[in-house]
Amino acid sequence: MKLRITALAMACAALVAGNAAAQARVDPNLPGYKPVSGVSGNLVSIGSDTLNNLMTLWSEGFRRHYPSVAIQIQGAGSGTAPPALVQGTAQFGPMSRPMRGTEIQQFEARYGYAPTAIRGAIDALGVFVHKDNPVTCLSLREIDAIFSSTRAGGANAPITTWGQVGLTGEWANRPIAKYGRNSASGTYGYFKEVALSGGDFAADVREQPGSSTVIQGVAADISGIGYSGVGYGTADVKAIQVRGADGKCYNANATDAASGNYPIARFLYIYVNRNPNQPLEPLRAEFIRYVYSQQGQQDVAKAGFFPLVKAIADQDLKAFGLAK
Repeated sequence: MKLRITALAMACAALVAGNAAAQARVDPNLPGYKPVSGVSGNLVSIGSDTLNNLMTLWSEGFRRHYPSVAIQIQGAGSGTAPPALVQGTAQFGPMSRPMRGTEIQQFEARYGYAPTAIRGAIDALGVFVHKDNPVTCLSLREIDAIFSSTRAGGANAPITTWGQVGLTGEWANRPIAKYGRNSASGTYGYFKEVALSGGDFAADVREQPGSSTVIQGVAADISGIGYSGVGYGTADVKAIQVRGADGKCYNANATDAASGNYPIARFLYIYVNRNPNQPLEPLRAEFIRYVYSQQGQQDVAKAGFFPLVKAIADQDLKAFGLAK
């Protein structure tokens, strides 16, 4: 986990350089998108629920330049992306986690080469509670003791009431109601890896089919706590701070995600079937260019995620043979 967070911090340090407020600001060095001729056809995206809103914004922005293009988006979970790419039923496979080795092997067995990924945005996984809950910060050990049955993070006992994390009065004996994602979700897998130290979820975590339904569950339950992409937060919930490796509490925002201090941050990916011996056809190539344009990364900010910098865009465009 430390290597991944360090890599994320190094790759995205320009997000916060010279910007103490660290708002989700789009890198001014990214190019504006310029449409080209000869782009038409249909695109299908199957994969992450977390990326649903962002894929929709990208699609709407792209279609403003190419109104004849049809784009269909299905977001049942990151686990649905690899088989869709293997079977050829989707051109894009958005995932909120990297592909697993077995998923890559299945793709390679079919096509003879590995899928290629673009890093479309940075996300901080928010740990949300009801807006009236007075808790402000939890450690990963406490989060693990709340959500897991295994307590691989080192806690001696499960945490089942809000009093066990320091709340008093009417909150002291109030039981904790847990909301999370189902196992098809990349968010589920990432939270399990990072927040639960690879352990198992407790049986009483209420699995939800989407990020927004996690938020809805917590919003309707004063005792609730849940995890979701930070962009799905509403006025009825609040994202609490999470204690970093230095013992300080950090927010799920651009500053703390890009610096690596907020410990539950990640890239969001889109996997593509790219034959290394053939150039991408104009439709997919231009969609990827749009993602890495000023407009595409403005869509990232609108969706509540954190935009990427030009250095990342250049690396991924080069991987697709699209660097200029």
